Amino acid sequence: MTKKMFGLGAAALLALGLAACGNDDKSSDGSASVGKSVDYKITGIDPGAGIMEATDRAIKDYGLDKWDVTTGSGAAMTAALKRAYDAEKPIIVTGWTPHWKFAKFDLKYLEDPKGSFGGEEQIRTIGRLGLADDLPEAHQILSNFNWSEEDMGEVMVAIQEGEKEEVAAQNWIDANADKVAQWTEGVNKVNGDAIKLAYVAWDSEIASHNVIKLVLEQMGYNVTLTQVEAGPLWTAIADGSADASLAAWLPVTHETYATKFDGKFEELGINMEGVKIGLVVPQYMDINSIEDLKE
Repeated sequence: MTKKMFGLGAAALLALGLAACGNDDKSSDGSASVGKSVDYKITGIDPGAGIMEATDRAIKDYGLDKWDVTTGSGAAMTAALKRAYDAEKPIIVTGWTPHWKFAKFDLKYLEDPKGSFGGEEQIRTIGRLGLADDLPEAHQILSNFNWSEEDMGEVMVAIQEGEKEEVAAQNWIDANADKVAQWTEGVNKVNGDAIKLAYVAWDSEIASHNVIKLVLEQMGYNVTLTQVEAGPLWTAIADGSADASLAAWLPVTHETYATKFDGKFEELGINMEGVKIGLVVPQYMDINSIEDLKE
């Protein structure tokens, strides 16, 4: 692409465009130069996560042949994002909402015109077959559980700022007794019945599972939380080695698992609406769409 620029004003404008992503190699069109500035790397999370499958799909859909997606933990991804953000350097990460990073950093999703990441999703609660018969009170509470992104955000941010997970969860419960009462309305207490909940190591699911753990314990349950990756989570629900999970992102993120284990789990309800996944960059980066990554 050829551009004509005149005078010092145009030169200054170009310099600003280069500085915006912190790399002197960047051109103002934000395409090939973005790839060079991040070594054609998208910083991802654990390889079993549905968002990683969607990212692989986006690589194919948009013809990003030079690009790689690194794997690691969610914590490693946010640490890399913080380092780049603090230095105003370019970075592209896999992201999802709700997540505390959107409250801490000025970020944006890259537009996804091909729909590789789908649209808005839901977080749903799933349980093993037979849960309603074996643990009817817990089944009712888990079916009733529903909260907002703002509710979850309070717990996530508190944990991120150094509060212990159970303390952050208990503080939220204490401040939202009316919502908790809706989840437990008409449910009888039990006496030490055991229940095992599985969840993925996303900040959102850490928040939700610590809250529901304390609620179930207040109702007399002996609760075990088990942190696993997405594949083992769905397998555990399907084979009955875990009783339930609040961490089913559907219809896109966990579509593969929902299809694989169709008929081997029960959907208990939607616990959050309007969640989203995609590729995320700092606002200071001069790029707006996944299409712009293709040379």
